[in-house]
Amino acid sequence: MSFRDNIRKVVPYTPGEQPKLSKMIKLNTNENPYPPSKEVEKVLQGLDMDRFKLYPDPKIEKLVTAIADNLGVASDKVFVGVGSDDVLAMAFMTFFNSDKPIIFPEVTYSFYDVWADLFKIPYKTFALKDDFSIDVKDFCVDNGGVVLANPNAPTGIYESLEFVEEVLKNNKDSVVIVDEAYIDFGGNSAISLLDRYENLVVVQTFSKSRSMAGMRIGFAVASPELIKAMNDVKYSYNSYTMSYASIEAGTAAVNDKEYFEQTRNKVILTREEAKKELTKRGFTFPDSMTNFIFATHKEKAAADIFEELKKRGIFVRYFNKPGIDNYLRITIGTDEQMKEFFDALDEILA
Repeated sequence: MSFRDNIRKVVPYTPGEQPKLSKMIKLNTNENPYPPSKEVEKVLQGLDMDRFKLYPDPKIEKLVTAIADNLGVASDKVFVGVGSDDVLAMAFMTFFNSDKPIIFPEVTYSFYDVWADLFKIPYKTFALKDDFSIDVKDFCVDNGGVVLANPNAPTGIYESLEFVEEVLKNNKDSVVIVDEAYIDFGGNSAISLLDRYENLVVVQTFSKSRSMAGMRIGFAVASPELIKAMNDVKYSYNSYTMSYASIEAGTAAVNDKEYFEQTRNKVILTREEAKKELTKRGFTFPDSMTNFIFATHKEKAAADIFEELKKRGIFVRYFNKPGIDNYLRITIGTDEQMKEFFDALDEILA
């Protein structure tokens, strides 16, 4: 028996490539192409350096209150973590402790099965329909928990609130997590269903619509009972999860609603134009309600387009996985970035 026999072995999540080129167009990790609010910049410039020698507030009350006020919910319904990945992982640890498998789609955010393996949670996946939408009947089975990304990634498809409610009605004995990383770019949040379903947990992030992927802020909204359970697990694992700088910057970002609306709307307008441009060039794709488009070309292989774009310093995401290995996930950039992207596509497709 060796000590190596007791080392936990998991297949890790593979994040999008983070190239270090001085000149590039990065459309591969669904970051926002616009900088954070100027209010965030002001706050960071004015931070009290003396505060960094102290532990941050473990309850993150300032940011929790700002998020709660912005959403119109009580602060005891909000949990904040270091990015939505941290929040989701905490939710997995807190709520998925049954011998029954948790369920989620086969094609979705690829961290779900990683966490399930890491935390030794049994899980079962189901295939998407031919159009990449989700069949609600797949959620009508005995389970130990449900995870639904809405809009889904990498497909970009949004399922209606009626769909989400049907899932909740059929899973009253399980916690249902709705991962809304991209909800600000299209569709209605399931937060509106919280008062009717005490088993619902909605997770969102500052990484996409609030341009703060580098600051790592995410949050969950649920009943006070479920939020308390998540906090109990958090305090048993790591009490001081969020830095003083993140709390202050996150609060400033939440409070600048005008800037949030402006940049979110810019991304949506550019996305809709990009759909037209992709269609002109022979691409097809599900109707995205996110800040990316999941597209395939009728003649040119996705892997070849991916490599040719990379040679030109343009990075998109390619998944070498069955069923989606001829698709590219293209993050929406600025209008200028998208023009360069389409100019490069014209060269590659010529």
